[in-house]
Amino acid sequence: MSIMSQEWFTINDIEKLDSPALVIFPERVKANIQTAIAMVGDVARLRPHVKTNKSAEASQLMLDAGITKFKCATIAEAEMLGTIGAPDVVLAYQPLGPKLQRFIELIKKFPGTKYACLTDNISAANEQANSFARNEIEVLMYVDLNVGMNRTGITPGDEATELCKFCATTKGIKFAGLHAYDGHLRNRDVSMRKQECDKAYESVEKLHEELVKINIPASNIIAGGSPTFPIHAKRKSVECSPGTFIYWDKGYLDQCPEQNFLPAAILVTRIISLPSPTKICTDLGHKSVAAENEISRRVFFLNAQGLAPVSQSEEHLVCEVPNDHNYRTGDVQYGIPYHICPTVALYERVYLIEDGKVVGEWKNVARDRKLTV
Repeated sequence: MSIMSQEWFTINDIEKLDSPALVIFPERVKANIQTAIAMVGDVARLRPHVKTNKSAEASQLMLDAGITKFKCATIAEAEMLGTIGAPDVVLAYQPLGPKLQRFIELIKKFPGTKYACLTDNISAANEQANSFARNEIEVLMYVDLNVGMNRTGITPGDEATELCKFCATTKGIKFAGLHAYDGHLRNRDVSMRKQECDKAYESVEKLHEELVKINIPASNIIAGGSPTFPIHAKRKSVECSPGTFIYWDKGYLDQCPEQNFLPAAILVTRIISLPSPTKICTDLGHKSVAAENEISRRVFFLNAQGLAPVSQSEEHLVCEVPNDHNYRTGDVQYGIPYHICPTVALYERVYLIEDGKVVGEWKNVARDRKLTV
């Protein structure tokens, strides 16, 4: 079915829904979860990142499907996973200072969840280890590797080996393995993306082999995100951690056409003004859709041809239209965000659509910086 087909995104009782709103199609979410499991082959090798969905209910659907391992970026996301009893959670962040203390509180509050975190230098690892030891706990630690993203991580090599040794021999932490995020690899040509991914991963394999030689067990390797998911999925020793797959978005529809995920999150907006013969204004402002891309790549309208966004402010999105258009104030437009993850963070809740009707809502609880810890 084409994404332009109104059979799937039209809401028949749209009058019940104020705009702007973010709506979710649970059956598509469930289908995407099953697609991800099928792609990786072994559900034990799937560690989804919950930064996209940020809700207990969406995460519970993954648990219900047999997924037991998760990744997250914030203490709030980690706590949300603890509240649903997620067995295995990696905080894909290097907690230090107040965040480290919050992480320790979290570990104590949810003893049924096995939490781990990242480190990328000996100074940070030492602070983490001392804090854990003072609290009489031992925490699993992954060494974060920089494989070209140049955001966090230590470059694989001698210094990384020494860090792994430190983590394997220091009280308070237990070396769990390696973490390598390659989010910079986004070539639309999947064959080129694979070449780039394989090249970046060579340094991870080399480090892993070196650790084996010096008797440092590094049983786990967590690698990749959404664009490289189908590539790492073929490496039987790797845990894969895509996140966007659960809702998908226009950015990855364009960038990763080889992946068969369905758009499951739609923005609902209304025309609120006709400021000139060739312009319409909707209520989809900066506060309603991720605005980090240039203006033509923030939302893709499904049921409106010829809309060209030209300006946006906090509560308004102005689009140019043909002079002979027949748009009216109050008309409903449906759009797929280009980047769903930060778009979800703009909404306190999402509304659930089944059989063309609004049937409930999920709170995006982990959009907050703090829940209780």
